[in-house]
Amino acid sequence: MSTSFNPQPANTFRNRAFIAGGVLLLVLVALAFLDSHQFFQAYLVGWTFWTGIAVGSLALLMLQHMTGGGWGFVIRRVLEASTRTLPIMALLFIPIILGAHSIYEWTHQEVLEQHPVVAFKTPYLNLTFFIVRAVVYFAVWIALAFFLNRWSLAQDRTADVRYTKNMRVLSGPGMIALIFTITFASVDWYMSLEPEWYSTIYGFIFVASWSLSALAFVIAVMAWLIQEEPLSRVVAPLHFHDLGKLLLALVMLWSYFAFSQYLIIWSGNLPEEIGYYLERTHGLWGAVIIAIGILHFAAPFLFLLSRELKRNPRRLVMVALLVLVMRMIDLLWMLVPAFHEHRWIWLDVIALLGFGGLWLGLFAWQLAKRPLIPINDPQFESVMATDVHR
Repeated sequence: MSTSFNPQPANTFRNRAFIAGGVLLLVLVALAFLDSHQFFQAYLVGWTFWTGIAVGSLALLMLQHMTGGGWGFVIRRVLEASTRTLPIMALLFIPIILGAHSIYEWTHQEVLEQHPVVAFKTPYLNLTFFIVRAVVYFAVWIALAFFLNRWSLAQDRTADVRYTKNMRVLSGPGMIALIFTITFASVDWYMSLEPEWYSTIYGFIFVASWSLSALAFVIAVMAWLIQEEPLSRVVAPLHFHDLGKLLLALVMLWSYFAFSQYLIIWSGNLPEEIGYYLERTHGLWGAVIIAIGILHFAAPFLFLLSRELKRNPRRLVMVALLVLVMRMIDLLWMLVPAFHEHRWIWLDVIALLGFGGLWLGLFAWQLAKRPLIPINDPQFESVMATDVHR
């Protein structure tokens, strides 16, 4: 059985994605001449969402190596292709460093003079240390992705089972390192947008949300790939059922972290903490958070309780796409109010779509470079024996 798929649709999609993303990013860059501050702020929003899918895919990849299971086997090459976009996303972080003065208040000397709390944090919140930490985060993520991808390809070529063990052994400490680096990265890149505010659970929200975004994206890709060989003969309704259950678990985990943060801050009612929610629960943002509660938690939760829906790729992909859209809206709700100025929200939308075209083009390019099935994996025979009507 062939383990590759027809590259023509992927190449066509890749080219269209690159063109659309390039045009939108050029529009965004052109608008930078009107307001450079909002350009860099929108850039951060767009870059964050798609980088989050790549990092979240790394988390799911290591989870699969630690736990096994057919659900992870069939999506492994999609996850690996997603993680191989990380070096490009690391390069695209450079404009955020160059525009740090337009994004982060703690880079302003007058802010340090007026706010002693922010000045107290300067040993940590300074641009040099900020860059060093970012290099460490990307080094950890890229190193983990490099070895997992390298060993997976070597296993395909040699059928040596030691590569399976290597990937499993690396994934345990690698998952711990990933959680810590995501936590500190979220503090550096996002919580520091409001340097006087803090939350001990903020990092875990990003761990859950990036993993959730990655899984929703993977489900959408798999629903497309199963229309053709070889995945049409390999992926069973049982696999989508497992992916749907994991999606439900991550929706609940994200909701638990997000609501726990709100409940703790609301019950504490401390001036230095509650300001975060005062801006995000009034006016238009108040309506947005209600929509997030309904469409990001309640609706997916109720839909994913259905066994039949989880086993139906066409229905499950609709829930996954809803989650992806709501992840974008939730990211806007979290980041945009932190900029404390009149915003052209459409700039953020252009950034999200522009980075989306670029990232999806990179992903499609990487996906076409390897067979879709890890043929020499020890799980190959058991997965191939799965009844597709089960």
